Amino acid sequence: MRQAWVFLLPGLAGLLLFYGIPFAGGIWYSVTDGSFDNQFVGFDNYLNVWNNQMFQLGLKNTLELSLICAPVLFLLSFLLAAGLHRIRPAGAFFRSSVLMPYLMPSSAVLMIWLLWFDYGGPVNRLLVSLGGARVDWLLGAELRAPVVLLFLWKNLGFCVIIFLSALQAIPESLYEYATLEGASFRHQTFRITLPLVIPSAFLVAILSFVAAFRIFKEVYFIGGPYPEEPLYTLQNYMNNMYSKLNYQNVTTAAYIFAAVVFVLFGVLFISQRKALQRLNGEE
Repeated sequence: MRQAWVFLLPGLAGLLLFYGIPFAGGIWYSVTDGSFDNQFVGFDNYLNVWNNQMFQLGLKNTLELSLICAPVLFLLSFLLAAGLHRIRPAGAFFRSSVLMPYLMPSSAVLMIWLLWFDYGGPVNRLLVSLGGARVDWLLGAELRAPVVLLFLWKNLGFCVIIFLSALQAIPESLYEYATLEGASFRHQTFRITLPLVIPSAFLVAILSFVAAFRIFKEVYFIGGPYPEEPLYTLQNYMNNMYSKLNYQNVTTAAYIFAAVVFVLFGVLFISQRKALQRLNGEE
């Protein structure tokens, strides 16, 4: 155990230095007024930020995009991993190919995406050939569709690899024994596959939401620091406050969002525990 700490300490020291200390030190900024005297104002900053219309818009859009992107990413990655798990001969090729979008630079991917969803691009041409009308995908609320698809395309491979590793870790002898005992596909799924995959599924759910909360990068590349209202995220608000040197609003918004994230992850953790209990037949 002591030998393990020797290898863990450098990483923990870096985590504490670059994340832990700034996170704790930022609390002082969130409860002061930022003046020359830097007077203590308590929770006034939290009330002001919470009542700010742009903060409310950014938080609403961020949660909406996350609740769209993360569940869809979770479901698609599991279905794709289950399919690849059954393709034995070509499995290695597909496992490598699905990870390529995750490794590609976002700026390069974005240029391709803008060409695809341009008013005269292939997507609109396909719509016209099918009898539909052209859509200006890069303006207004329609911009959400390219952003969500770009997010799914870029992050799908990483989640697929995690699910695929979990599925391949299940011994085939369990399925063979269950088949000999006459267990149906449904019983094998709910009694073997899901209980053994749930820990990895919980990890994928956490990573999906973390990635969804960082969708600001795609939004910023397409819409800039001040995108249209349907795509104005909380990170846009914090980035704009930071550029104005309003550190009080930046840290206050960050702590409010951190509280929301902790609540969400707590719900996911409780859901995981209850799902395991239900699948194991416990009350």
